Amino acid sequence: MADARRNLLLTIAYDGTCYAGWQRQQNAPTVQQTLEERLAVITGGPVLLHGAGRTDAGVHAHGMTAHFHTDSRVPVAGLLRGVNSMLPPDIRLIAARDVAASFHARFDALGKTYVYQLLWDEVMPPHLRLYWAHYRPLAHLPAMRECLAMLVGSHDFSTFEAAGSRDPAAAGRGAVRTIHAAAIAQVDSCRAVVEISGDGFLRHMVRNIVGTLAEVGQGRMSVADFAGVLRGRDRSLAGATAPPGGLFLKRVHYPQSPL
Repeated sequence: MADARRNLLLTIAYDGTCYAGWQRQQNAPTVQQTLEERLAVITGGPVLLHGAGRTDAGVHAHGMTAHFHTDSRVPVAGLLRGVNSMLPPDIRLIAARDVAASFHARFDALGKTYVYQLLWDEVMPPHLRLYWAHYRPLAHLPAMRECLAMLVGSHDFSTFEAAGSRDPAAAGRGAVRTIHAAAIAQVDSCRAVVEISGDGFLRHMVRNIVGTLAEVGQGRMSVADFAGVLRGRDRSLAGATAPPGGLFLKRVHYPQSPL
């Protein structure tokens, strides 16, 4: 039976450095728990957030989404102001809106966009250490660009899959995911950003892709090697998992905001 209560969709930004990921855990601080506790104060009742997905410990977000049902009639503007005034400075509600009672932040999502930030200067500037991954040297960006182009389309991404990554709701498609766009853009002489959009991602998939791309960028793996790694469907062939701090969930895509 459908929930007849009001349904609110939130867009959330956070610095994941001090959290054990998005999902509520018993013995560690998480973004979900922190938000639910503040939302409960504003709405006057318990809140259960349903996120568009999960982010791991140390991973950040510009545009995580989550929905919850509530009997509260607090106006959206008031909810935003009230919750943000109570949140720690590393979490903020960016937007909130009423959606249909049947809307689900995860099941109605068409896909996601992630960005990963790379830095290869001689020394890691201290103020960037939590948000940029330090890979040095990283001299072969054109080769990395070629490798990213190979990812576009539907592929079995077993090579880049961490154990336990399969969502039971999507188990029927195995490790096959469709990547809509994958690119790397140089920011300055020693920084670049990888951006990948797709209909879904396996656990650590983006970080494992970036860790393997770094092998190419450092000249330890060729473009042809990368192609073989993708085809191999064997995690042991790929590079090490890139650090969590360089990864940001940029956006969750829904039918009204197509890829």
